[in-house]
Amino acid sequence: MVDAWMRQLEVSGRADGTGGLSARAVRYGFILLRAALSDAVRQGRLAGNPTDRATPPSPSEARPPEMQAWTAAELARFMRWADADDPDLAMCWRLLAATGMRRGEVLALRWRDVDLDAGRLQVRCSVGTVKDKGAGQRLMEGPTESGQSRVVDLDAGTVAALRAYRAAREQVSPGLVRDSALVLSGLDGSHRHPERFSRRFTAQVVRARKALGEEQLPVIRLHDLRHTHATLLLADGVPVKLVSERLGHASATITLTVYQHVHPGMGRREVGLPPRRRRISRLRHPDHVVPGRSGGCRTDIDSPGLCDRLAPHGPASPPPRSTHDRRAGARAGPRSP
Repeated sequence: MVDAWMRQLEVSGRADGTGGLSARAVRYGFILLRAALSDAVRQGRLAGNPTDRATPPSPSEARPPEMQAWTAAELARFMRWADADDPDLAMCWRLLAATGMRRGEVLALRWRDVDLDAGRLQVRCSVGTVKDKGAGQRLMEGPTESGQSRVVDLDAGTVAALRAYRAAREQVSPGLVRDSALVLSGLDGSHRHPERFSRRFTAQVVRARKALGEEQLPVIRLHDLRHTHATLLLADGVPVKLVSERLGHASATITLTVYQHVHPGMGRREVGLPPRRRRISRLRHPDHVVPGRSGGCRTDIDSPGLCDRLAPHGPASPPPRSTHDRRAGARAGPRSP
């Protein structure tokens, strides 16, 4: 029965009746079912778990789509075209590329979460689609994927773009810029539909490629703007922990696993070569992060170096003391906290 259920999902499992589910979606459903039946076994309601003998899609079959990323030059090229083509949509793509936020997070962002004077925003929640049987889809806000909020710094170019965007929307309707209003709402103030939002990006990439030349702009998905953001930061030598906090990953291990192919120096260390020098001219104290303040890097997608504005939030960390200094401090007695 379990095998027949999965085969049916693969053929005609979509709720809208347009076909089957991907191997990844089917495997995810199988994992949920297996967990539920395991609970039933532990509670004595089943003698054994029937999924033990089932044949779900293999992990290799259920691999996520291959990650793609634009270079800094390609991203800047697209943003210049998008600004001229549709400034409203361009603000959406700029915010995603400059912060690394997930689609649902940026669509749930409200003006009260954005501090333009301080140049930062707070990611508090996410919006997604919920399918009710017999009642279609509805949009619902919930927590972020990690369940925690985070703070993300904004570069000067994105702050300026947000100020201009806010002023333009205020001329349309003051209600669009009140504190509780969505930053990237429709003109009626409602959430943009996540799936239609992704399709609009895909359509814009197609048009941009026709205008700029296909060789100038590879095809990527909307989610790949997040990958582009992370890839460019890591390639410029930004610490993995800082990038992980900026992306909202549960741990830096996840960031290392996903982006190990772009983390600078990783492959060179494995073959015993010295790491390359960083290409960031104004990178200062990259490991200095104030506790409780996630994502300390400032990015500027209009410049060749995405993270050339990375700087510490507070005073510079003091240089490490020498062995002589530490011994002298020990002889002088305990230091005050």
